[in-house]
Amino acid sequence: MIVELHAQTDVGRVRQGNEDNFLALDLSTARGWIGSDNVSPPPAELLRFEPGPHGLVLVVSDGMGGALAGDVASRMAIESVREKMLNGVASSSNAGTANEPALVDRLFNATGYANYEIHRKSLEDARCSGMGATLTAAAITGQTLDFVQVGDSRAYVVRGNQIKLATKDQSLVQQLVDVGQITEQDAETHMFRNVILQALGAQRDLTPVITRVHLRRGDTVLLCSDGLSGKMRAEEMREIITQAETDLTIACQQLIELANRRGGEDNITVLLARFDGDPLAAPTSDDIAIEQLEPEDDDDNTLSGHENDTTLLP
Repeated sequence: MIVELHAQTDVGRVRQGNEDNFLALDLSTARGWIGSDNVSPPPAELLRFEPGPHGLVLVVSDGMGGALAGDVASRMAIESVREKMLNGVASSSNAGTANEPALVDRLFNATGYANYEIHRKSLEDARCSGMGATLTAAAITGQTLDFVQVGDSRAYVVRGNQIKLATKDQSLVQQLVDVGQITEQDAETHMFRNVILQALGAQRDLTPVITRVHLRRGDTVLLCSDGLSGKMRAEEMREIITQAETDLTIACQQLIELANRRGGEDNITVLLARFDGDPLAAPTSDDIAIEQLEPEDDDDNTLSGHENDTTLLP
C-alpha cells in the first residue's frame, strides 16, 4: 500500500498563537512529523511512502486553556501518543505478527495515557490550570482504518464523489441535535457551538469514541480542527480535495485559504492522506460505511489512568 500525505497548520487571522498540532507516525520506522516542530520543507520520506507492518498513526489535536496552556496541551497530546505508540512497538515480543496487539487498542490506551499526563500537568502547574485538548486520531493497518476521538476535531473520508464524516462531535450542540432539540443547520450557528463535552486533561475519566472504515483504493482521509470544519461544509471540502487531484499540498493550502477568507477566527489544521496500491480493494461504489466499535463490557469503555490497559475490541 502506498500513502501520500500532507499536513499544514495555520494560526488564522485573529489568534496570536497556534494551539493546534498534528502528528504523522510510521511505527515501523519511527519516522514522524509533528506540526509544531515547524519543519520546512516537510519530511520528504513521509510525503509518499509504503507503511511498514506495524501500521500508521495520524493525529490532529486542538488545545484550549488560555495563555500558553492550549499550546502546551496539544503538544503534550501529540508527544504522549507518539511516546506510547513507539514504546508499544519496542516492547512487543510479537512485533509485526498476528499476535501483536491491535493498533486501535494501543491507540485507545495511548489516548488514556495522554489524558493522564495532561490532567496531571494541569494540577501541578498553576500556569496550565484548566488546560485541555481535543484528539482525533487514525490508526491504519492493512485495509482497516480506525478512528479514536475525544472532542470536536473531525475526520472525513472521501471516496469518488462522496465525502462522509467518520466521527461525531462530542459537543453540546451535537447532543442537542441527537435528541432532536435543534437541527444540523441550527448547530452551525448556535451560541454554544464551541462547547465540547470531553477533552484530554479536562477530567480524570475519559470515554473516547471509536469508529471504523474499510479502506478502498483511492480513498482520501481528512483530519482537521474545528478552525476548518466550522468554516465550510463537507461538500466544499470534497470539491477542493477532488479538484486538486493528486496534489495534496495544494488541497491543504486551498482549504486553509478558504477558512481564512471566511474569517479565520480560529487556528486551522488540515491533515490529508491518500491510500493507493494493489493490496487495497477497488471500490465497487462511492458509498462509505462507518462502523462504531463497542467494548464487550461497558466498564471497559472508560480510561482513567496511565496504567489502564483496556481492550476496546471484542
